[in-house]
Amino acid sequence: MDMRPPHKRTRQIKVVATLGPTTSSVDTIRRLFVAGVDVFRLNFSHGAQAEHAARVEAIRAVEREYAHPIAVIADLQGPKLRIGRFNEGPVHLTPGQRLRLELGADGGTAERVPVPHPEVFAAMAPGHALLLDDGNVRLRVEACGRDHADVLVEAGTRLSDRKGLSVPDAELPLSPLTAKDRDDLRYALDHGVDWIALSFVQRPEDVAEARRLIAGRAQIVVKMEKPLAINYLDELIDLTDAMMVARGDLGVEMPAEDVPTLQKRIVRHCRRAGKPVIVATQMLESMIGAPTPTRAEASDVATAVFDGADAVMLSAETAVGQYPVEAVAMMDRIARRVERDTLYRPIIDAVHHEPESTAADAITAAARQVARTIGAAAIVTYTSSGSTTLRAARERPEVPILSLTAHQATARRMALCWGVHPICTRQVTSFSEMVENACSLALAEGLVREGQRLVVVAGVPFNTPGNTNVLRIAWVGA
Repeated sequence: MDMRPPHKRTRQIKVVATLGPTTSSVDTIRRLFVAGVDVFRLNFSHGAQAEHAARVEAIRAVEREYAHPIAVIADLQGPKLRIGRFNEGPVHLTPGQRLRLELGADGGTAERVPVPHPEVFAAMAPGHALLLDDGNVRLRVEACGRDHADVLVEAGTRLSDRKGLSVPDAELPLSPLTAKDRDDLRYALDHGVDWIALSFVQRPEDVAEARRLIAGRAQIVVKMEKPLAINYLDELIDLTDAMMVARGDLGVEMPAEDVPTLQKRIVRHCRRAGKPVIVATQMLESMIGAPTPTRAEASDVATAVFDGADAVMLSAETAVGQYPVEAVAMMDRIARRVERDTLYRPIIDAVHHEPESTAADAITAAARQVARTIGAAAIVTYTSSGSTTLRAARERPEVPILSLTAHQATARRMALCWGVHPICTRQVTSFSEMVENACSLALAEGLVREGQRLVVVAGVPFNTPGNTNVLRIAWVGA
């Protein structure tokens, strides 16, 4: 297996890996990192808070060992709707059968399904679809009231206690942050995570609520899981810091054939806005129990790379799978192979968006063109908040982006972004010091050789977020 030192990575798309029971030790996290992980995800739907805290501590130990920023995403569970319990175990269903859903937590029978969520009855209407057990059971609402609904079984043969319930046609009067989520959020922020992923976002107000609670201590990833949230796609992109295409839940609540086109739409809109976007769920699913993926899975990962996504994510493959390091290494190899293909650059450039009419966007767009024209080895961005680096990444240049910042939190967050090699460095006080520091760090990181050139982008005066206004060509070793 290729176990190159992390600073020698040559791919531009990033790899996110979920930690779980079999991947929580410092040694395993180290092996995952060396194999190619840039960002670790903690799934708060599973595991105790103390277990996640221990994982963060292990990640930071590896970060110190390699002196390389690593991002951590805390993925909140969100509101989970479930039916109640049946009196005598699972019930059998027949398509065409009629059932009654009633408000309550138990007492279910072959004719009555308890639903302990009044907000579900408040939102549903005749004609709405109801999906239970990850879509294995499909019901159609024929009539409904404040505490009941008469439904027709359209698909499914078996239903048991506490199966999940979703109403894809309705916007539910629910916050994406339950009491558990708020407690997990406080805990995650206190332990220094870099990103907070919000589950089951339905509308822009959901992001605004989370933003108030986070209060600048981390950045937000909106998970696109609800079909109705697509109606607010551009508004949600504006409000969030990054987005995740959570194809598993999307595939439950909408036809499977719609998911690929929606994935491309979300990726393209995020690229246009300069917001990082992660493609997630079942990317190398067979590697949960097998040492190699299917060819279809390899093509799935490749598609996300060709689309210009910022990151691809592994879930169960690394959380509970038998081959977590192999799955990361496979994803790394697929990405590197695609990025050196002759078709890769024409496809990436085909969806290149025009810069916005600002000085900062003009400078970063020019950096991409200058780097191509003079054959520069890398683009270097000096950034305080990360905005300069994000603008540079939005351009999808042909060379790596070395993101230099004096703020550790910014360096870690930039680890999620396409093509970015982040470094936390000392504060600079002059332009000449900035250029000298850029050249020496690019050389030390193996991104450039003596005699090659760099394109350096920064804002003067320093430490003014969003003030990108300088572009400089620098010779390394000259």
